[in-house]
Amino acid sequence: MIREFIHSSIDFFSELGLTGLGLLAFAESSFFPIPPDILLIAMSLNTPERALLFALVCTAFSTLGGGLGYAIGKFGGRPIFYKLFSKKAHYLEKVENLYIKYGLWAVFIAAFTPIPYKVFTIASGIFTFNFPTFLLASFIGRGTRFFIIGFSLMFFGDAIKAYLELIILAVVVLLIVFFFWGNHWRKKNMTKSLE
Repeated sequence: MIREFIHSSIDFFSELGLTGLGLLAFAESSFFPIPPDILLIAMSLNTPERALLFALVCTAFSTLGGGLGYAIGKFGGRPIFYKLFSKKAHYLEKVENLYIKYGLWAVFIAAFTPIPYKVFTIASGIFTFNFPTFLLASFIGRGTRFFIIGFSLMFFGDAIKAYLELIILAVVVLLIVFFFWGNHWRKKNMTKSLE
């Protein structure tokens, strides 16, 4: 039944072409369960020369959809989160802890990784995270993800399709290492300047 829903949804959006890709990217960032990556990969494999255009459409509309998710959280508050994610209500506390610790980086990593981004867009509204910062982190995170897919498929095509998640995971690990190294370096320099 779930597989049937996924197939029928993808068929519906793919029939709309570029518009469908934008709509799916928009919806997934705020309320829809199917990630646009599926359609982005299919369209990029079909016409690799347009892969970067597809990545750009995904990035722009996913960021806009994140804005809708933010509004849902801001005006609906915790009750709307619990209603939408009833089986994952405990996520809100975890997300809140991530925001307190990492702020912008929490949004960026959520936008970049395969974890459900809508959880973070709605939570951002609930916690009234700075909206321009949220949009910037969303745009960079989503753009990095979709452009990695676009570039990979444009240059390597079908041969690399099976490794896309591993490539994204490797980039996430590098970014996390870079973040902690930068954070450690900043604290070390602050300590030196206080001495």
